[in-house]
Amino acid sequence: MIRFAIVGTGWRSHFFLRIASACPDRFEVTALVSRTPEKKEEFHKRYGVTLVPSLDDAIATNPLFILTSLPMAVNPAMLHQLADRNMPVLSERAPGKTLEHLTELSARVNKGAKIQITEQYFLQPHHAARIAFAHCGKLGRVSQAQIAADGGLGLLRKYLAVSFENPTITATSFRSQLMKFNKRLEPSAGANLVGSGQTIAWLDFGDRFGVFDFDYEQYGSLIRNQRVLVRGERGELIDHHASYLRDDLIHIEVDFTRHRAGLDGNLEGNYLKGYQADGEWVYRNPMAPAALSDEEIAIGDCLLRMANYLGGGPPLYSLEDACQDWYLNLLIRQAQESG
Repeated sequence: MIRFAIVGTGWRSHFFLRIASACPDRFEVTALVSRTPEKKEEFHKRYGVTLVPSLDDAIATNPLFILTSLPMAVNPAMLHQLADRNMPVLSERAPGKTLEHLTELSARVNKGAKIQITEQYFLQPHHAARIAFAHCGKLGRVSQAQIAADGGLGLLRKYLAVSFENPTITATSFRSQLMKFNKRLEPSAGANLVGSGQTIAWLDFGDRFGVFDFDYEQYGSLIRNQRVLVRGERGELIDHHASYLRDDLIHIEVDFTRHRAGLDGNLEGNYLKGYQADGEWVYRNPMAPAALSDEEIAIGDCLLRMANYLGGGPPLYSLEDACQDWYLNLLIRQAQESG
């Protein structure tokens, strides 16, 4: 049983509460910190969770860690408060907006603070399957990745197997018109034509090259799809298809197959089993048999990995990695502005 408390009652908090409700044998939310008393009855009725007014009240429930689900403007200060209390923290947001925020929090980690980031994108089933295939050896050494997807910089580093190497960055921007739906995917609320900003950046690591392509109205858009291209010396992967040359120089074409329970008369339940490619399982759902969306599966995997990290396992997504992603983001903006 993984026991954790949550600070914040915004839209993203509901993801963690839904996951805990769907997996009561795995997760328990010990408390939810909120300064909005009128939400108390709503959250308790919906999730059975107890709302408390302060951080210390949440810590008193003896959670394994505390999850912060707060706006970026206030999240860094909360991370410092938790570090002051020697409380492990899983931050749902990036660690800060400025280089000063990143530097200050990095110093806390160097002094022993346990801070991990809910970077769920590389754990989304379709990305996790493709990352596993990209680095299984069949494509050879990966030298290029082009990503147009949420969480693009973190994903780019995962696909390229880049850690903290310094790239040379070139970037540009472009604006175009786009029909925009309601932020929470409610088409009944209507849509309107908006000017959408797009960033295209080239990150040259010397022996590896990344292209980051992101339209800022892409979050939640039904008409701006994700795109992934990964190239190695023996083949390439494009979205849900790959092609490569075997050692005997036979050309192989591969489709990624998504397996679900509950289809076509199957009575196992309604959940994702995983992905197969080239006759092998490249991803198995760690949250099975819970009926969760891909985003919830990835977030649930973050909770599992956070508990494993606190038990002596590898980091989920370290503060250092999250700082590097945001630092690269700051440099991309600098490259855009400076030309």
